[in-house]
Amino acid sequence: MNDVERHLKRAKNKKIKVDKGVAKAKIEKGIMLVITGNGKGKSTAGFGNVTRCVGHGYKAAVVQFIKGKWASGERALLEKNGVPFAVMGTGFTWETQNPEADKIAANKVWQEAKKFLADPDIHLVLLDELTYMLSYEYLPKDEVLSALANRPKEQSVVITGRRAIDELITMADTVSDIQDTKHAFRAGIKARQGIDW
Repeated sequence: MNDVERHLKRAKNKKIKVDKGVAKAKIEKGIMLVITGNGKGKSTAGFGNVTRCVGHGYKAAVVQFIKGKWASGERALLEKNGVPFAVMGTGFTWETQNPEADKIAANKVWQEAKKFLADPDIHLVLLDELTYMLSYEYLPKDEVLSALANRPKEQSVVITGRRAIDELITMADTVSDIQDTKHAFRAGIKARQGIDW
């Protein structure tokens, strides 16, 4: 058997396996996707889901915890396309250095998140950096988990941030763990508009 024949055999076997998986998938429901890990690209991946959703004509909403002190390209584009944003707006926790103020801001934006998570017309909700709010105990964990579990059946949710708590991992339908192999910042390279924000 030559290389081409081996490739064709592997591809045929792969197609059989994938087709069986597609045929087996019968459940129609929104999914919960957690994108965690210490690597770069978690929020970017979440915003990719929002863009895909809006591109297909569905409604999406974005809640940003931690970030939000500077103009983001994602927000500039998506708000023009009807995507509502609820933004904590305090910046990173190492900038604020005020856990009490961060808790108040987190709970304020969480009230908006709960409205999105209860709206059956919203196809996708992005909860950007929510993981920190739970690991730092800025939000009531049981309330957050309940809102996620009781959202409309067809609504999907994407949660981003490092160190996702075990309950989120268990509840999620899909979990991606993005790892940091190399980062430009450690080499002294400044963050770039259009790439990093």
